[in-house]
Amino acid sequence: MERESQRKLKPVALLRDVRRSVSEILGKPFSERIDHRLFQPDKKALALWAIDCAEHVLPLFEENYPCDKRPRKALETLKEWIDTGVFKMSVIRKASLDAHAAAKDAKEDYAKYAAHAAGQAVATAHVPTHALGSSVYAIRAVAAYSGNVDEGLIRERSWQLQRLRDITKNSN
Repeated sequence: MERESQRKLKPVALLRDVRRSVSEILGKPFSERIDHRLFQPDKKALALWAIDCAEHVLPLFEENYPCDKRPRKALETLKEWIDTGVFKMSVIRKASLDAHAAAKDAKEDYAKYAAHAAGQAVATAHVPTHALGSSVYAIRAVAAYSGNVDEGLIRERSWQLQRLRDITKNSN
């Protein structure tokens, strides 16, 4: 029998699973090929969800890198877009790339994944399906931090999907 710590997350399979669940929650058809335009009407809901996913794991980055504000700034940039509706690609791109650069600078996998979650989250302002990347990176952060794949796959994924259900219920 395979030991828990030896099990690995398969990011492609995880992304497919998250995509299927998000499609179901949003009432969108699921296909093997993602159609970004299909999710355009849900962009703000997905952005709110992406913030939740990233904020839930951001302490895993900030506990080791308290002076590095790049991932936090990415989420603040996304919140500003949600609040104002003002979209500036240069601002969104910089915030995203800065968060991803913070991930590259981090030493621990869980910290890297948490920073990547923030970088993907802010990119949701540009393409709504980047929210899926925020979700997947957050799940990977939890799994890497705990050393237990099921912590990410079951507990974190369940929490995330419930948050999306709550967001969509409240926005209707």
